[in-house]
Amino acid sequence: MPEPAESNSPVLVVMGVSGCGKTTVGTTLATRLGWDYQEGDAFHPPANVAKLRAGHPLHDDDREPWLAAIARWIDARRVQNRPGIVGCSALKRSYRDFLRGGRPQVWFLYLRVPRTELQRRVATRHHDYMPASLLDSQLQTLEEPNAEEPRTLAIDAAGTLSATVDAILRRLREANIL
Repeated sequence: MPEPAESNSPVLVVMGVSGCGKTTVGTTLATRLGWDYQEGDAFHPPANVAKLRAGHPLHDDDREPWLAAIARWIDARRVQNRPGIVGCSALKRSYRDFLRGGRPQVWFLYLRVPRTELQRRVATRHHDYMPASLLDSQLQTLEEPNAEEPRTLAIDAAGTLSATVDAILRRLREANIL
């Protein structure tokens, strides 16, 4: 694929473990901003979906084609100069570096939620192939972004949806992303 032209339009990756609110926050944020939204789970190949449905965690090799598909979606936004939001767990720094690499318009929004709230959320929701039993493996895999990680904003997402989205919008304005 040819190198996409530079774009001024940001692409936000709403990230975190299962139950943090990636889809709910991402779709709400996209609606408020009038931006494209894409559910990152839609990029999983069938083998990954089957593995998750069976209650088995994914490994780095499993995630490579998934991350590559998300990167292609991001690159399409760049080519079209369209802002976008994609939900993606992006649990490891190496995954985030891959998605960020050569894409200066990509920003990560890390939705931080305490374990007890995550457990409550995943126990009370239905997900087609992400059973609550996989939360522990996601928490073990998670490499929380730190202050040195570029273009990443940590957001307290334990409160209401409205408060979380308002906090994100405020932080995006403070960072001159909007």
